[in-house]
Order: sequence, then structure tokens, then C-alpha cells
Amino acid sequence: MSEASRQLEEGLANLAIDPDVLAKELAAEQFVDPLDEINPDPSDVADVCDAGLNWLKLGHEERLQGLRVFCEHRDPRAVALLLPLLKEPCPVERMSAVYALGRNPSPPALEPLLQLLQADCNAYVRKATAWSLGNYADARVLKPLIHVLQNDVAAVRLWATGSLAEAGGTSPANADIAASQLLMSLQIDGEPVVRSNCIWALGRLYDRLVEPRRQELVEAFVDSLLNDAELSVRDEARIALEQLENSEVIQRLQTLVDEGRLT
Repeated sequence: MSEASRQLEEGLANLAIDPDVLAKELAAEQFVDPLDEINPDPSDVADVCDAGLNWLKLGHEERLQGLRVFCEHRDPRAVALLLPLLKEPCPVERMSAVYALGRNPSPPALEPLLQLLQADCNAYVRKATAWSLGNYADARVLKPLIHVLQNDVAAVRLWATGSLAEAGGTSPANADIAASQLLMSLQIDGEPVVRSNCIWALGRLYDRLVEPRRQELVEAFVDSLLNDAELSVRDEARIALEQLENSEVIQRLQTLVDEGRLT
């Protein structure tokens, strides 16, 4: 995830402990990988997972506790209990179940997640789904992610960029499909944080692309570096260009510095 998006998200370290805590998450416009701050203690994981499975079978409050467990831990036994929660009327439970299925990816969850991405009325559930689908290495996620990157709200578009990088990384053909949309969104998206994440995602895909498309990425990064109105996007473009470790690109950056077009 790009530095700009990391600065805008606080994470989900308290996910599902309390419905009020999660309600605040639903009201926040902040963007960071929801699993970044998780540091499970392996010594008691089995006991915690056993308790989580029991909580998922109980009432609303207990289910929230169980959902927190499986946002932190992987256990294939949880999938069958998580799937029905995708249909809960409470958006907090749906969102938590989506994140848990991102932590515990399973083929039976793919179609229900795709349906939520396309049809759930709550943008924060769709945002969670856009993130979780990045953990599903299946070509079927590409078109739905492209659709939301073109049409959904900024929070969902942001997570779609990162998941497109993951989905595109499964093959050169998928990488080209993902890169095509990311390049377009880099040019036209009105949110700087989304444009920054497009650059980050394109950098992740670079090694999977054929040479003509690689050159297109370089030109798009240079254009953003020189012309984007937002400093955060320009900084992301420069970082991406430097990380390509291409001698011609590095020389081009040096020339721009020598000409006074970069500092």
C-alpha cells in the first residue's frame, strides 16, 4: 500500500470487540491494510480459535468477538460459520465477516464476496470486500474490481487498486488487463490517494508486463511526477521510478534534476 494511503488509515486492531468501535470504523474515511497491526501469539492460537468458533454460533455480541478472532487468525473450520454472516442485516457483522474471509480465503467464499462487492448497499462493506478479494488468486475477481475502480466511492476504489495488483500478478495476461485500468485511473481519478495507489499497484505489476506496457508505465509515472497537482502523488511516482532500478530511468531522473525540473 502506498505511503499516502497508510497515513490516512488507522487500521482495524479493535475490529469487532465492540459494536460502537466498529460503528466508528464505518464512519471513518481512513485507509490501511486491516491486518497490518496484528501480531498473534502462537502459544494460544488454538485455544483462541476454538473459542472463536463457539462465539460465532451464539448471539450478536458473541459473534462480534468471534469475528475479531478470525480477522486475526487463520482456521479453515471458521469458513462455514463465516459465510452465513455475509447475509446478516447488520453492516458491522457483514464487514467483519468479509475481513475474516480475507484472512481466511476459501473457494466457497469467492462468489458471495463478488456479489457483495457489486451489490451491497453499504460502502464500507464493499470497501472491506475490495480488500479481501486481493487474497483470492482467481481471474474472476478482475472485472468486478475494475468495475468498482471505475464507478465506486473513493474508499472502495482505493482498495480495488491494491487487489488488482494482487489479481494481476497471477499471470502476464491478467497483469496486462489490470495495468490497463490502473493506467487509466491514474490519469482520470479525482482522488489523489487513489492515484497514488494506482502508481503503487502498477509498480507491483511491472515485472509481469511485456516491454511495451512497461514503457507505458514509465511514461505515466514520469507524467505524474512532472504534472500531477498533488505533492503526494508526485512523490509516489518518483519512488516508483527509482524502485524500478532501471539505469535508463535513473539517468532520465538525473537529467530532469540537471534541467531544474526536479529538485
